Amino acid sequence: MATSNTPAVHATPEVVVPAISGRQVLPWLLLLALVAVIAVYFVGAEQGATSLFSGTAIHEWTHDGRHLLGFPCH
Repeated sequence: MATSNTPAVHATPEVVVPAISGRQVLPWLLLLALVAVIAVYFVGAEQGATSLFSGTAIHEWTHDGRHLLGFPCH
């Protein structure tokens, strides 16, 4: 049984990071901003005079989120 004293050489693959332009990112940022604004509205303002839905269902579903984000609700 013959053994070799030369170390094994393993080629590491080169990682290529694609360039992403601002025009490719902008629609995703706008969508994320819209979703964030809608989420903040439902968590923070969906009750009282600005309510879009009648009843307290939305308030109850987002109750803990209100306290987590510091919105007063009662």
